[in-house]
Amino acid sequence: MNFEKIEEAYTLLLENTQLIQNSLSTNFYDALIEQNGMYLDGQTDLAEVTQNNQALKALELSKEEWRRAYQFILMKAAQTEPLQANHQFTPDSIGFLLIFLMDQLIEASEITVLELGSGTGNLAETLLNNSQKQIDYLGIEIDDLLIDLSASIADVMKSEAHFAQGDAVRPQVLKESDVMISDLPIGYYPDDQIASRYQLASQTEHTYAHHLLIEKGLKYVKADGYAIFLAPNNLLTSPQSDLFKEWLKHSAQLVAMITLPENLFASVTQAKTIFVLQKQQATDRETFVYALSDLQNHEEIIRFSKTFQKWCKDSEN
Repeated sequence: MNFEKIEEAYTLLLENTQLIQNSLSTNFYDALIEQNGMYLDGQTDLAEVTQNNQALKALELSKEEWRRAYQFILMKAAQTEPLQANHQFTPDSIGFLLIFLMDQLIEASEITVLELGSGTGNLAETLLNNSQKQIDYLGIEIDDLLIDLSASIADVMKSEAHFAQGDAVRPQVLKESDVMISDLPIGYYPDDQIASRYQLASQTEHTYAHHLLIEKGLKYVKADGYAIFLAPNNLLTSPQSDLFKEWLKHSAQLVAMITLPENLFASVTQAKTIFVLQKQQATDRETFVYALSDLQNHEEIIRFSKTFQKWCKDSEN
């Protein structure tokens, strides 16, 4: 990976996006989507944009170099036009941790992955670019802006990621996948009528959206597959946790629970834990529980990796 090329690509993307933003009097994200379209079809009256896009093409970026350049662009955009907390991209350190979990839990070299709430598509591209497995990926996202953004970035990168727009809580016709992942949005689901169709529906208030997505997400997982959720730390202690724990007892097996360092998140209240679930199995296995304190500490990551690999081996016996 060439970091000089990534920096040059970032500079060209930023300049073009700002030129388009000023020309169209639009927001940064819409301008970036326009830039992606202009890069692909070459149609624009802005001569400087055309020149910069020619320079971008000459860089011949790899998919991972493209991903990094776009990541820096989105970080820059967040300084002036921040996305809401539920729309911000999953940090790379967590993305690589999810890749490790998938690679260890599933032996097959080719897998299907479904992501609920695919956002900007950064996690999707992290998985596709860096996993040892061949991934058939589909992301579901409700937000118009984010689905346009992620799809346009995937087109520029020539990514094999596929995205579809939809409310994942509402009925969807989707095939079961080997892995279902979701960096869960936190908050209440506003439509009580839709929520009432779920076992996790609250009878006294709006239901947590992340509860509904966990219940729905598990339905899209094969019998021997895994659902991997980034969920709030208080998932098992929140005001609606009794409902969740009762559902869990009868519907799913908690395979692993990995607490993430709080410094990865904007605030302690936004901190999350990785919960790995399977559909209820005939035989239970001991839940893997681990608290990670520093994802930048190489020794700790090695220690965690060896512990998880040992657990995987022992749990198979």
